[in-house]
Amino acid sequence: MKKYALITGASGGIGKETAILLARKGWNLYLHYHQNKKIIEEIVSAVASYQVEIIPIQADLSSPQGVEKILNNTFHIDAICFISGIAHYGLFMDTSETIMNDMWNIHVQAPMLLTSKLLPKLMRNQSSQIIFVSSIWGQTGASCEVVYSTVKGAQIAFVKALSKEVASSGVRVNAVAPGAVKTNMLAKFSEDELHELESEIPLGRLAEPKEIAGTIAFLLSEEASYITGQVLAVNGGWYT
Repeated sequence: MKKYALITGASGGIGKETAILLARKGWNLYLHYHQNKKIIEEIVSAVASYQVEIIPIQADLSSPQGVEKILNNTFHIDAICFISGIAHYGLFMDTSETIMNDMWNIHVQAPMLLTSKLLPKLMRNQSSQIIFVSSIWGQTGASCEVVYSTVKGAQIAFVKALSKEVASSGVRVNAVAPGAVKTNMLAKFSEDELHELESEIPLGRLAEPKEIAGTIAFLLSEEASYITGQVLAVNGGWYT
């Protein structure tokens, strides 16, 4: 039987690599994106030989209408990968209410609403998965990234609680907590700042998006069938 996964934020660095890897493993995909349609087209081209179904869904998850748009275009589903995310760097006391609301909606409110509405479909299967891409900062917190740390921590709390509630229905819920990854989220850092960041990481380098995608694929696999309610830290030993 065909397997279908919804990937939110499929046009981001981690989302793109996850989509390509899952397609290679035979998953049919709902690919959510907000603005970067070009990346979705690149994914479609990259997986053309895998003979899987790709359904792009454009939606703004900072608004309730975006959530409804995804729900209206999602039919059979076996897995959800919540990878959408935006970063904000600055002093907490200078952070506007608009930024706080957008961060909360994209990272927490939209995923909770989508999960609530899609759970009945997930529960129809013998085994389904929900995966959040959280962050190292959701585990330990970061100065000047207070709101980001807060919403990523909320994702982890949601994973731990929901996993207990839905385990008996065959739904596994886990999170991946990356450290520093080579994506656009680090685009504002200078070369010197990136080198300094790498020096703090025991493995001495940033993560590749493919490495996070590989962890997601593992959690979706039969090899991870007894794993639920967990947060897999993929951070090069930066935080243990």
